[in-house]
Amino acid sequence: MDTRLRRKRLILMAHPFKTVGVVGAGTMGAGIAQICAQNGLKTILFDLDQAALSKALATSRKMLAKGKEKGKVTQAEVTAFESNIDTATELKNLSGCDLIIEAVPEDMALKKKIFTELDGVTRKDCVLVSNTSSLSITALASAIQHPEQFAGLHFFNPVALMQLVEVISGQRTSSRVMKQLVAFAKAIGKTPVQAKDTPGFIVNRVARPFYGEALQLLGEEGGSEDVARRIDAALRTAGGFKMGPFELMDLIGIDVNFAVTQSVYAAFFNAPRYKPHPIQQKMVEAGLLGKKTGRGFYNYEGGHKR
Repeated sequence: MDTRLRRKRLILMAHPFKTVGVVGAGTMGAGIAQICAQNGLKTILFDLDQAALSKALATSRKMLAKGKEKGKVTQAEVTAFESNIDTATELKNLSGCDLIIEAVPEDMALKKKIFTELDGVTRKDCVLVSNTSSLSITALASAIQHPEQFAGLHFFNPVALMQLVEVISGQRTSSRVMKQLVAFAKAIGKTPVQAKDTPGFIVNRVARPFYGEALQLLGEEGGSEDVARRIDAALRTAGGFKMGPFELMDLIGIDVNFAVTQSVYAAFFNAPRYKPHPIQQKMVEAGLLGKKTGRGFYNYEGGHKR
């Protein structure tokens, strides 16, 4: 057995999650399912759309193949993914899961609806978590009968590459569940950091001014594409950032970034430092969402950033 995979399996013994369900086959859900399966966990990826599930699996296989070519993924991990991944289009198929990770759009009503439905088909000891980047964990936990079994587990995009995972405790989350989730994050090769249930948690609260100030500068200069490029270049060169704010918004998805900004702004009772910018709204309305649509602050047509 591959040494790295053997070590991970030993870590897996530190928590009770042997079967993991992931709700939502979008970018985040697909990525979370991939890392769970390739690290030896039985994983069921759920989505109502069979086409979305097929696309998610195809994307994961492509990423794993590319990772293997670069020597970052072993054949054992590729084999583990194929052996452990499964899909479902009905929530009842997640009834035997030990842990279920929700990864659907940032919509409180939608997420609560899903958790209420999951609460009706899962075991009492199943741990339910949300991959929300900004919504209240305590508020989401109100949708289920045992809020002590609920927490936040916030991954970052792209899931396969980003090491950080925020483990967020709601008002009634048990300390036992928090310890289990920290062990789980380590088992799938991530670096967990525990966070309180505050607006934006840690990363998104810190990141709002990073995006906001850049958007403010862009707006003052008339929204020129050249200005966005110069701001990104300055932060990469002088600031030491791997990506500038506009490149990062394109990667995350401008619609996702805008939704998180609105959520944090509202949660802080419209504090000016977290205020969204009209540029974000206009781009969302125009369908210019970044890399996933081929156009955002940059042009990605043909697969290359221009």
